Amino acid sequence: MKNNLLDKNKAEKLLLWAEKSNPGKWIQHSYHVAKSAEIIANKCSLDNNFAYILGLLHDIGRYEGITNLRHVYAGYNLMNEKGYYDIAKICLTHSFPFQNIESYQGDIDCDKNEVNYLKNELEKTLYNDYDKLIQLCDALCLAEGVTIIECRIVDVVNRYGFNKYTLNKWNSIFENKKYFDKKCNMNIYELFYEDIIKNILRI
Repeated sequence: MKNNLLDKNKAEKLLLWAEKSNPGKWIQHSYHVAKSAEIIANKCSLDNNFAYILGLLHDIGRYEGITNLRHVYAGYNLMNEKGYYDIAKICLTHSFPFQNIESYQGDIDCDKNEVNYLKNELEKTLYNDYDKLIQLCDALCLAEGVTIIECRIVDVVNRYGFNKYTLNKWNSIFENKKYFDKKCNMNIYELFYEDIIKNILRI
């Protein structure tokens, strides 16, 4: 199957379409994920435009409304239907730095068949640097901007709870940070110093 190409302008229009269906802080979060992914990608010689688009649309499944696991299912299907298979992959993988469907934090608001479908798709997926990058940036970005991972993961737990795989998920996120620290030859927090300080002081 041919993977359709999507440029920044079309990606931003698609996010605006989704915002009309379900406005909320997830839109600002998506822009911050996109921008941080672009910056890190540029620093470690990945395709920064591609990284931006993936970050921008990782949560596109939220167009359906206020959902939990359902947004993964909706985004994965929507992007596959449009032929944007690379983006569909990110819609699936961004919530699973620990590659296990049961590690999802939040309500399982899909039916049994949908959950099994996501489980099977996730298990056969091979993660690459872009999957790891968006997982990392998702764990760095609040609606207000970039923060340290600890602040973001506490924010997620406060809203969605803690399960038996949460520590595994956290460990995977911190491993992703170490991975990109090494690729960038620096602590990536240094790339976002002012934003991080602002958001830590805001809490």
